[in-house]
Amino acid sequence: MFKFLKTIMNNKDSIITNDANLVHRILKTDIKKEPNYPEDEIIFGCGCFWGAEKCFWKLPGVVTTSVGYAGGNKNNPTYYEVCSGLTGHSEVVRVIWDKSEIDISDLLKMFWECHDPTQKNRQGNDVGTQYRSAIYYKNEHNKNVILASKEQYQKELNKKNLGLIETEIKMINTYFYAEDYHQQYLASEDSRQYCSASPTRVKLGHFAGSNYKLENYIWENFNWDVDKCVLRSDNNPIKNNK
Repeated sequence: MFKFLKTIMNNKDSIITNDANLVHRILKTDIKKEPNYPEDEIIFGCGCFWGAEKCFWKLPGVVTTSVGYAGGNKNNPTYYEVCSGLTGHSEVVRVIWDKSEIDISDLLKMFWECHDPTQKNRQGNDVGTQYRSAIYYKNEHNKNVILASKEQYQKELNKKNLGLIETEIKMINTYFYAEDYHQQYLASEDSRQYCSASPTRVKLGHFAGSNYKLENYIWENFNWDVDKCVLRSDNNPIKNNK
């Protein structure tokens, strides 16, 4: 992905203004909002954050998404600093969701299924610590359900003789928004439709603490057997028929 950004940065017309950065291109919500009752937030690292963000904004009940950097040791890192691998940050997606419409277990299902968590410090053709698999939670009550989902997904991977999960899971309090041109990048005009995710095609079932709210027809919009299925789909959120 890094080489693609050299072209983007040289094209000033493709960079969003700071004002536009506040409004989600698709959901039309403030991407920098703090969660209100009954909302919550979580941060996922699934490789290149362009495709990962689209996975989550398409789910009904997601209030807003943004992309940024987390898990590192430098304040306000730039994209190029993160890509150097020296800051320790991961490319991540911040998700705020309405708990009355979608459960954290639905979000975890998307997380585990949309990439390959057995790849260490890489995802597909993108290699580096910034592409590592990660879950960063902001409040302690989500920890147990996250760990339970990991345990169950590892069992499912074992059935297919796949590797061990390398996902970094920890509580953090800091998240840095990525540059404007990265926000909802795949929905931007003339964007390069790129996604490095390499899903295992293994599905997450029920696990301790799971409370799925999304119906099966919603998940039918994500066929991981189709290469780059997220890129092939439109940008609109999936409608909940409830």
